[in-house]
Amino acid sequence: MTQLSFEVTRREDATSSERIAQVHENPGFGKTFTDHMVVIDWSAADGWTDARVQPYGPFQLDPAAAVLHYAQEIFEGMKAYRHADGSVWTFRPEANAARFARSARRLALPELPEADFIESLRQLVAVDQEWVPAAEGEKSLYLRPFMFASEAFLGVRPAQRVTYSVIASPAGAYFTGGLKPVTLWISTSYARAGAGGTGAAKCGGNYASSLAGQLEGAEHGCDQAVFLDSSTHTYIEELGGMNLFFVTRDRKIVTPELTGTILEGVTRASILELAKELDLEPEERRIRIDEWKEGAASGDIVEIFACGTAAVVTPVGELRWDGGSVDHRRDGHEDTVASAIRSRLLDIQYGRAEDSHGWMTRLV
Repeated sequence: MTQLSFEVTRREDATSSERIAQVHENPGFGKTFTDHMVVIDWSAADGWTDARVQPYGPFQLDPAAAVLHYAQEIFEGMKAYRHADGSVWTFRPEANAARFARSARRLALPELPEADFIESLRQLVAVDQEWVPAAEGEKSLYLRPFMFASEAFLGVRPAQRVTYSVIASPAGAYFTGGLKPVTLWISTSYARAGAGGTGAAKCGGNYASSLAGQLEGAEHGCDQAVFLDSSTHTYIEELGGMNLFFVTRDRKIVTPELTGTILEGVTRASILELAKELDLEPEERRIRIDEWKEGAASGDIVEIFACGTAAVVTPVGELRWDGGSVDHRRDGHEDTVASAIRSRLLDIQYGRAEDSHGWMTRLV
């Protein structure tokens, strides 16, 4: 298959260097977007066509666009990192491309070839490379590839016209005040996904379905919600947008196994590979919520953390539920494993450590 060729149309009123510098001082997350975007069209008749980099701006959507009625869409989340020599890199883009293809299959969308997926990132960052901040303060350029059904029709069938796009936004450290443990709420009233559903796909519906549980958690003073399996409400799955890890007293690092209802996080997969370098035994299996409660109370579980692209690694402190709570953190407790894994990942991503796994891909 021939790789797509991109046409570039630059924005005439590009953002000034002074304004970009102001954004970089305090970028936040997902607040300000770069000057350009990638767009590629797909139709059942012609396949992928008209690959382009164009000025950032609204899509013109028909009110009958299928995505608005049947939620046929997927997305990815990635970052571009500025290295000390000024070059710009991204982390494991082939893994994101593979997950994007799996998500497309599940949502009956066309698959974008890996080479075109990675080239779309390279094209956008090349045009908007001034928007990639320096590494200080864990700053990066967040990349959001996404695909949606743009055909105008009302009817439950796969769309015959689809739009792929990439937008980008400067991002600061997820925790502006330093790394802080989060408090989690066990959601028993809501499930994120069910067997045979879209839980393993990165699609908006999974995130929308997590919001009610997240609001429930907020009402109980928690930062996020933990979702359990939908059939028995017995086994831990994930947070609304992050995977979970448990470190045991005997140096095992355990995470819920992939059951088709859990998103296969790129950070999750990377941690499983890094574990042995930190003298930890990785283990993927089903984990009962009672095991968490009992292990945290007894000290058999010594650390708990969540992971994802945005926050990298986030320590977990207290777990709350209707009628009780448990906090495994004792006086003087330090999240040693979480901090070590987080540092190892960041050092690789920002080019401060050798990339012995071959995870980094240069974009510019």
